Amino acid sequence: MTDADEAAWTRRSVLAVVPPAQPRRLAKVPFVELADGRLQGVVSSGSDIERVYVSSVAAGNHAYHCSTNNNRPCGGLRGAPCKHLEALAEEAVLQYGVDPVARYLRVDAGPDVRGGRDLLARMDTRHEPTPAAVVFSRFLRHLAYLELPDSTTALPELHWFPATGAVR
Repeated sequence: MTDADEAAWTRRSVLAVVPPAQPRRLAKVPFVELADGRLQGVVSSGSDIERVYVSSVAAGNHAYHCSTNNNRPCGGLRGAPCKHLEALAEEAVLQYGVDPVARYLRVDAGPDVRGGRDLLARMDTRHEPTPAAVVFSRFLRHLAYLELPDSTTALPELHWFPATGAVR
C-alpha cells in the first residue's frame, strides 16, 4: 500500500466493528444501544407482530420507561421493569457484555451477575416517562440502510452495524 493509499484509507470514516459478546436474537430485540445516557432500544411485542416497544433505563438514577412507538405506555409497567425492559437488558449484555453495560449504567456487577435481569435486580429503579420518538426514529433510519445496494463505500453512521465483509 502506498502512502497515498494509506492516507486515503485513514481519512475514511470506517470504524472497526466490535463483534457481539455473544450471538443475539434480532427478532426479539432488533435494536439496542448504549447512548444518550441510557440503555435503550426497540423490543418486539410478544403478542402483536406489528407492535414494538421502545424501552430504556437511564444510567445513574436507573429511571426506566417502556411504551409503544406511538407513546402508549406498556401495560406491564406495574411498579417494576416490564418484560420488554428485561429482554432489552438481556440483549444488551449479549451485545456488549455484562461489565461494559454495568459500567455504563453505573451498577455494581458483582461476580454473581450473569445477565441483564441480574443487573436490573441490582438497580434501585423507578419509573419516569421518556419520549420514544428519538429512539424509534434512530431505529427506523438504520433500517433504511438495509435497502441500500451493496457497496464498499463507507457510511460513517453505520459504524455500529455489523458488516458481512471487512472494508480495508
